[in-house]
Amino acid sequence: MEIKAATVKELRDTTGAGMMDCKKALVKAEGDFKAAIKILQEMGLAAVAKRADRATDNGRIFTKITNDKAVLVEISCETDFVAKNDDFKKLGEDMCDVIIEKNYSEINDELNAMVAELIAKIKENMSLKQVLVFNLSETEYATTYIHGAGEKGVLVEFKADSANAFQNDSVKEFCQDCALHVAAYTPTFLNSDSISADQIKELEEIFTKQALGMGKPEKIVPNIVKGMLTKHFKEVCFVDQAFIKDDKLSVSQKMNEVAKAAGCKLEITGFQMYTTGA
Repeated sequence: MEIKAATVKELRDTTGAGMMDCKKALVKAEGDFKAAIKILQEMGLAAVAKRADRATDNGRIFTKITNDKAVLVEISCETDFVAKNDDFKKLGEDMCDVIIEKNYSEINDELNAMVAELIAKIKENMSLKQVLVFNLSETEYATTYIHGAGEKGVLVEFKADSANAFQNDSVKEFCQDCALHVAAYTPTFLNSDSISADQIKELEEIFTKQALGMGKPEKIVPNIVKGMLTKHFKEVCFVDQAFIKDDKLSVSQKMNEVAKAAGCKLEITGFQMYTTGA
């Protein structure tokens, strides 16, 4: 039977599928528009399954902050071209909205279905890799930073003794600088208290062997190990690192300086960074 070009175009506009797929679906459905939509959906699901084992080494990080939530999402894809696609970017933005609106805190079937729908349209494998949500009280605040074309994304969470603290321009600037700091210096831990006892014990053993290997007297080895631990914490702990905009002060020292000037108490309570392809 004859399938009119206008009908093919209408089906494409409705489903987002390619012109040839739309025509094939209409032919198979003998011109029945609704049946053609169902056929395209079935074709899309089959395509998703076929692409599921393809590597997804590219992607994009998305963030969104509201008064009571901060969201960080990583969606991966096969190519950099798709990562820059407007539909892919809209998927990430819509997903952040859904997570906030429905109070989701982890990956679920609905979020995966949103990805599968775009796979069927774009015909490239994608995956929802990670989701993080910070729930914010009145005295909590979050900042975000997206690097480049979304290949790196950061969330940092803060707490103050008063909600008014985050109305202060200097406090807000410091908080935003902290997101930049995480992207630049990639800390592993928030502070030394975040490092498990087992990890610290392992570090102590390593540093003890190194100190003994230097031929140092055993009685001073504990002090050497303590100094090596302190140096290590300054390298890997967020609050102990030299602040990105003033390397004479640590992040915690700069925070205390800003808080004192603003007449408040300020604390960094959490952070996370996602990097595509990591």
